[in-house]
Parts: sequence; C-alpha cells; structure tokens
Amino acid sequence: MVRVNLQSLIREFPDGTRVGPIDLEINDGELMTLLGPSGSGKTTTLRMIAGFIRVDKGSVLFDGEDVVGVHPRDRRIGMVFQSIALFPNMTVYQNIAFGPEMAGWSREKTVERVEELADLLGIRHLLLRRIREISGGEGQRVALARALAKRPDLLLLDEPLSALDPQLREKLQTEIRRIQKHLGITTLYVTHSQDEAFAISDRVAVLEDGRIAQVGTPEELYDRPKSEFVARFLGSGNVFVGKVVSNNGNRSTVEVAGEQFVISGHHDIGAMVSFSVKPEDITILEEVHEDHTQARVTSITPQVGSFKVRLQIDGQTVLALTYDENLIRHLREHPNRVVSFSFRPEHSVILSS
Repeated sequence: MVRVNLQSLIREFPDGTRVGPIDLEINDGELMTLLGPSGSGKTTTLRMIAGFIRVDKGSVLFDGEDVVGVHPRDRRIGMVFQSIALFPNMTVYQNIAFGPEMAGWSREKTVERVEELADLLGIRHLLLRRIREISGGEGQRVALARALAKRPDLLLLDEPLSALDPQLREKLQTEIRRIQKHLGITTLYVTHSQDEAFAISDRVAVLEDGRIAQVGTPEELYDRPKSEFVARFLGSGNVFVGKVVSNNGNRSTVEVAGEQFVISGHHDIGAMVSFSVKPEDITILEEVHEDHTQARVTSITPQVGSFKVRLQIDGQTVLALTYDENLIRHLREHPNRVVSFSFRPEHSVILSS
C-alpha cells in the first residue's frame, strides 16, 4: 500500500476562493476521512491527490515521492464517486474487468481478480446482469469492485453513499470498513456526515474554509474539540462564550449571559473564553435550584436508547442527553417547564476562537 503526505497543498480558483495550505499525513493502510460542510474543500483536496485538479503550490507525496507531475493513470489509485458512473451497456463482469483488460492483464488473471472481488463484495450472482438491472446499493458495490480491480495502492472515495437511503448507507459503511481492513489498502474517504465519518474511520480530518481545523480519532474529536467550529459542526458540545469573573486554583467562574458557570482551568480574570460541554454531560434537575442555571424545556426528541432535550436560556439553546425515562415522562406532563441544569467543571473543554 502507500503512505500519503500532503505538504502545504494549495489550489487557488479564478473567483478568489482557495483551498489550503493543507498539511496531512495518511498512514499506510489507514482509513482517513475528510469531513466538513459543503464548500470546505474536501473534494478539491481529494482530486488534487488523484491528479484531476491542478496543484498550484505544495506537494503530494506517495511514500516520499512527489506525484504532482505524474498523470492520474500512473498514480496507482482507485476512485469511487458519488455518481457511480458505470458503463450501462456492459455487464457487471465487464465493468469490473474493464481496468485490468485495458492494462493488458491476461484473461485468466482478470477472471480470477473479478471473481475474487465479486466474492468479497457479495455480488458474484450479479456478474452477468446489465447495470440497468441492478439496484443503487448493488451499483455501489460494483463501482467499488471496479476501483479495486487493478490492485491500487490508494483508494479514494468521494461521497460514495450520499445518494442511498439511510439503512442501505449504514450497511455499506460497514462493508466498506470490512473490505478496507481485509485488503489493508490506504483509503481516503470524503463525506459531510459526521455519523458516516465516525462509523468507518481510523482518523478524521475536519475541514473549515479550505483548511484543516483538527485531525484525530473519532473519540478525540468528539471528546476534545479544539475550536468552536469543530464543536458546533460535530454536535459534540454546547458552546458557551463568556467572561472570567473569578478563579480558584484550577477552576474558573465564567459569566455567560448573566449566568455563572464553573469550568476547569485557571484563566485570567476579565478574559473572554469559549468552552463546550457535551450534551450527555448536562444534568437536568426537575426542581429549580438557586445554585444551578434555570432554563425552559422547548422540545424532547426520542433517540435510540436515549432522549435529546432542548433547553432555552437567555436566547441560547442548550442540548442535553438523558436516559432517564421517568424524567422525560414528568417533563412531558408539563410542556415548556422551567428546570435547572448543571455540569461538572471537568466536563468543560476550552475552545480556540
């Protein structure tokens, strides 16, 4: 496989928009995801790696060799797009075999490779069908097999599941992860979905306005977001902004919209700080307590095994996650109820601006 290293990678467009500089290392055999909102530079970065978009500055290193000047067909990559772009006039077998045949593989070697991938992806029974005779999920499996047919060193996946329904998307996420680990192929996956990124990735690179905001494992990103953007985009924390009014050892009191919260860390009095608290670390108290912040319950949303409670405090929304069915039942008996909430100081995460 291959280790990919992006060094100060930049692409500038005529309208003034710019992607980069991007510095990122993808380890040999790793599944890395580029995650970000539309327009953040995910696909542009992927296509610069593939060679489909010109690099204005910087390097794309494959095992230490700069491939910026190398033609896409010579970079030993396989690619799957959101639009699967299979050949509709060919059978599934012919689509998968197309790459090896164009590369001059023998018929025996090509058949062996097609059957190997068909078994791995569970599509052997489809090999003689035309593309118009298979479903969207089956088509994505065929597209993946075609991308892997020539044994590429690097697999690039550009929003490959976004057009599928949620259940099928979740199933194929699991299959992509299984196949990637089975083959040990270095993979870069592009998506705007946090759930998708967290489900399949070894590490995730979050992009903001053409630059990398944070890189880490799904757990690291969720538990310790470094910036307000990452916290809000991942939904991993309620973001509070306020002024430090006092401190005591390794604790500081921050005033946010007239309310006071104790957070971890020693911060200068008068300093403005941003911090996040995960929804599951917010504790809701049915009774109003003077020493806790009061808020109004505005909605309750059932989730798998839990409930998401939306609270309103001085124009700011606070999300809390609870597993307490009795609490939820009582809150539903009194719509728009005023409650108290709190969190432990050590559950606060300081953010950069």
